[in-house]
Amino acid sequence: MAEELIPETPETPETLGDQDTVLDDADEASAGKPVKQRKNGLYVSVSDELAENMKSGWADTELRDLEPVAQAPYAADRRAALSARFPGDRLVIPAGGLKTRSNDTEYSFRPSTEYAYLTGDQTEDGVLVLEPAPGGDGHRATIYLTPRSNRENGEFWLDGRQGELWVGRRHSLAEAEQLLGLPAKDVRELAAALREATGPVRVVRGHDSSIEAALADKVTAERDDELRVYLSEARAVKDDFEVGELQKAVDSTVRGFEDVVRILDKAEATSERYIEGTFFLRARVEGNDIGYGSICAAGPHATTLHWVRNDGDVRPGDLLLLDAGVETHTLYTADVTRTLPINGRFDELQRKIYDAVYESQEAGIAAVKPGAKYRDFHDASQRVLAERLVEWGLLEGPVERVLELGLQRRWTLHGTGHMLGLDVHDCAAARTEAYVDGTLEPGMCLTVEPGLYFQADDLTVPEEYRGIGVRIEDDILVTEDGNRNLSAGLPRTSADVETWMAAVKQG
Repeated sequence: MAEELIPETPETPETLGDQDTVLDDADEASAGKPVKQRKNGLYVSVSDELAENMKSGWADTELRDLEPVAQAPYAADRRAALSARFPGDRLVIPAGGLKTRSNDTEYSFRPSTEYAYLTGDQTEDGVLVLEPAPGGDGHRATIYLTPRSNRENGEFWLDGRQGELWVGRRHSLAEAEQLLGLPAKDVRELAAALREATGPVRVVRGHDSSIEAALADKVTAERDDELRVYLSEARAVKDDFEVGELQKAVDSTVRGFEDVVRILDKAEATSERYIEGTFFLRARVEGNDIGYGSICAAGPHATTLHWVRNDGDVRPGDLLLLDAGVETHTLYTADVTRTLPINGRFDELQRKIYDAVYESQEAGIAAVKPGAKYRDFHDASQRVLAERLVEWGLLEGPVERVLELGLQRRWTLHGTGHMLGLDVHDCAAARTEAYVDGTLEPGMCLTVEPGLYFQADDLTVPEEYRGIGVRIEDDILVTEDGNRNLSAGLPRTSADVETWMAAVKQG
């Protein structure tokens, strides 16, 4: 990673306060004062000659006649629905900013889900504001963004955090307007404008502390929660664009699983990390990233629901539970799980457990249809697993008693699915009555993912069961007449999994 230029005149760097900016000192160049460069929270001097040289000789790179991003018309419809829900209120939806990983390095930026959903933009520090229109006729939407770096005052090369020579070119405000179909303004002017604003205001909290501070005396937690809940519930039914993006995410994920099968011998020679890295390569080549930390759980690690350390051995004869999803460039994520025999063949007990989970998933998927209760697919899946656990002698029946007391949960552990979309656990802020106690509608997308997990130290099951974990997960779209399995490109029966693995390895 590059460091700041070596100053031509030795000088002790001056530590900056959090609120200092490069512009304060860069502007002093015109007054004959030394120009300083900011990096790592420090200013160091550069020569007047270099500062003057950097002002000129740059081509005009403004982009004109840009086509709007694909989600722009859908985002406009979403903003219209939001406007209708909160008439007369000023609505503020921030993207958020960079988060420090360590010292002067940051995590890769990912905008807040609410901001991405309503704008299609993915740049840090952006803020969408819906201003009540005069006369109460809806809202005027404006997006506030960081503009191109200023070349006259040296910001573009002196500021190590936002200067374009350091972090890359941004779209100008005019370019952003073309891409997003929204008026765009300088975000650095927003906080002052919000402090002076009058009338009711709502903000999506937790993403931008400076915006929240500017609105501190104008907002209430209750009103802000209503905005967040609405935006969570609005995402439950996907539009055509979202369904297409989810299918793209799943299709890339299928290819990522094929990649993993091809390299299992290399993983055996190294660790679960080889599997993780292999899938990550597919996610970065075809999408933006992984949608969540990949679970690459081999052997007894498959019994840990969120095993993301991925540092264990990969042994022939064990099972690999791979739970992973590609996130598209527009931030929609798949969420798929397959449990694979590392040597390509299930043994007798592994097959028995796997087939029970498959049967459970089949029952769950069959229960996904418009008009069904959201809980129906969970109940259907759990019933099958409870029946098998009683049949195997691990639980004392009858099955109704087991289900009433939830005794199967010792080995099934989790709910059978969740909503899917821009977040892997989408719609998380929705009200209980609108989500888990709600009714399925066409356009909803959810996972169906039953599992059985026999912990390595569980003395209540026969020794041969211990350390076996199986989960099968698919992404299911509710349709007008039933459902569609978006991840049907990956086989699910034990026999089909074995045939598929053999074909992928030979190919």
